Amino acid sequence: MNNQKKRASARIEPFRHRVETDPKFFDKSWRKLHDAIREIYKQNASGLSFEELYRTAYNMVLHKFGSKLYEKLTENLKEHLEEMRASVEAAQGGLFLEELQRKWDDHNKALSMIRDILMYMDRTYIPTNHKTAVFDLGLELWRDTIVRFPMIQGRLLDTLLELIHRERTGEVINRCLMRSSTKMLMDLGSSVYQDDFERPFLEVSASFYSGESQQFIECCACGEYLKQAERRLSEESERVSQYMDVKTNEKITAVVVKEMLANHMQRLILMENSGLVNMLVEDKYEDLSRMYTLFNHVPDGLTTIRNVMMSHIKDTGKSLVTDPERLRDPVDFVQRLLNEKDKYDNIINVSFNNDKSFLNALNSSFEHFINLNTRSPEFISLFVDDKLRKGVKEANEDDLETVLDKVMMLFRYLQEKDLFEKYYKQHLAKRLLSGKAASDDSERSMLVKLKTECGYQFTSKLEGMFTDLKTSEDTTQGFYASATSLDLVDAPTISVQILTTGSWPTQPCNTCNLPPEIIAVSEKFRAYYLGTHNGRRLTWQTNMGHADIKATFGNGSKHELNVSTYQMCVLMLFNSSDALTYREIEQSTAIPAADLKRCLQSLALVKGKQVLRKEPMSRDIADDDSFCVNDKFTSKLFKVKIGTVVAQKETDPEKLETRQRVEEDRKPQIEAAIVRIMKSRRVLDHNSIMTEVTKQLQPRFLPNPVVIKKRIESLIEREFLERDKTDRKMYRYLA
Repeated sequence: MNNQKKRASARIEPFRHRVETDPKFFDKSWRKLHDAIREIYKQNASGLSFEELYRTAYNMVLHKFGSKLYEKLTENLKEHLEEMRASVEAAQGGLFLEELQRKWDDHNKALSMIRDILMYMDRTYIPTNHKTAVFDLGLELWRDTIVRFPMIQGRLLDTLLELIHRERTGEVINRCLMRSSTKMLMDLGSSVYQDDFERPFLEVSASFYSGESQQFIECCACGEYLKQAERRLSEESERVSQYMDVKTNEKITAVVVKEMLANHMQRLILMENSGLVNMLVEDKYEDLSRMYTLFNHVPDGLTTIRNVMMSHIKDTGKSLVTDPERLRDPVDFVQRLLNEKDKYDNIINVSFNNDKSFLNALNSSFEHFINLNTRSPEFISLFVDDKLRKGVKEANEDDLETVLDKVMMLFRYLQEKDLFEKYYKQHLAKRLLSGKAASDDSERSMLVKLKTECGYQFTSKLEGMFTDLKTSEDTTQGFYASATSLDLVDAPTISVQILTTGSWPTQPCNTCNLPPEIIAVSEKFRAYYLGTHNGRRLTWQTNMGHADIKATFGNGSKHELNVSTYQMCVLMLFNSSDALTYREIEQSTAIPAADLKRCLQSLALVKGKQVLRKEPMSRDIADDDSFCVNDKFTSKLFKVKIGTVVAQKETDPEKLETRQRVEEDRKPQIEAAIVRIMKSRRVLDHNSIMTEVTKQLQPRFLPNPVVIKKRIESLIEREFLERDKTDRKMYRYLA
């Protein structure tokens, strides 16, 4: 126990040797550093021993004089900066910035050397005591002593802003000096650059561009004004890249956009004779592209452009589809629509960067005004009929395909696609039966497009027409190969097209009195066909056929005339009569009056095709008008094609009849949609049924709410649905 106590009480005495320092050590050392700093600022540093100076500063910090050294350094730097400030203040005019820059460069060089001498203090004393590093201290002192000295601060800002203003007005300035001046502010810290330069610069710029924009807009057209705005934006961006902080670019751009564009947006876009509408009308692609690019920077800028464009397209489209003059020619009507579509497609593609929101706006506008005209489905079908009959003039199959693709765009806008189907079926039937289709490939290509767009049901009957024609060709060949036709050697040759009733459009059966030669062979064919097909019935459609007749005229000229069945019936009468009145022809042929008059007009009044002469010569045909063969008829062609004067558009009764047929066809489709919906939902309220039915049928036609309501009532009567006993607006499906 005693030995343990002795060990615990033993201790080691610290080393007590005292190091004696010179009482004047700090003063002597500081004097040496003070003189060195003075020489550095005088740019006489070449004679200094930096190693010795470093050792001196090192020893001062080592001997705990770091705090005192830091204070002395701060005071010394202030003294030198005050001398520099006096020199900068004394500089006059344009020399002010140059002198400031020169002193700034001198100060930076001096700080670099001083930092090297005091490196040990920078590494030990300053981090421990949370002081500002030597170089940063020098920058702060420069900021507070010179840059933010009232007399210099205001003068520096005014000088910089003045130089920028002069550059904006076209003068050439010293950009290198500007760059070094703004870089000095950036080096002093982002807050110095922003507070002492950037913020005032943006305020002055806003004022400048506010005044300039007001001046420009009073005297410039929209296109010229936008060029000025574009030029100013480009100049400011380039100016920032040359001598400002890169972050300033976004801010100055926002200022220019606000003052030159946003504040005048409505006035510019709606400017009379030069605004957006004028650019659209005149196809000013460059100006439109510039407007799109510039207003892309403005909040709601593109929305405003888009709305004005939509309004303009709707207005011009409405005038196009409701103008009575333009409705006289359906082909020209649709061609104008296609031209408008091409025009705005090009504008959006070239000038609006193919912006999808603009494409949607264009589609919405076209859908709006095309459906303002209830005859648009008919006219589009007539346009397709014209192109597929003759082909696009002086164009090949590829060009025709392009036209059909464009027409399909218009077709997509139609709300009554089923009405288009009715007309298209009629026109296709006429093309196929008259042999006037441009090409089988083009016809089938159009069917594929419609099938892709609307589904198999839309085109199934149309495809049935082509099947019928192929079957008819085989049947005719079979007829002439059979024993039935052996005694028809001298009879006219016929080619019969057998049409399935469901596939072809319903035609009023206007039979006429065929010539005896034709009756004989047609009855033979009827017997052959009914003998090979049990349970079928044939009805001749004399209003749809055509014939080739060999004719010899009084002057000895011989021609082969390509005519309709009605025209053939009329011409064959003149084999046994020299002259006939209209009434006699009507009684002999039993052709309906309207068709007969058109038939006689085409035979007697069409220039170059006048195989008959009419007395008296007038366009209108009266009951007592007389007709005879034109003995003087001549033509350069042996084969002469005589068309029929036809009304291209439907007459009002025909139009009403077509509309009624379409309305009748819609009823079962609406009922089918209602049953489908109710079968899956079981119970549904009235408004929901209306919405669902409209949504389902919209790809084909836009159902009338009144008709939907009537169909619901009809289904209730037939016990497919019932009303809820407590809520009359609710319907239940009955299994």
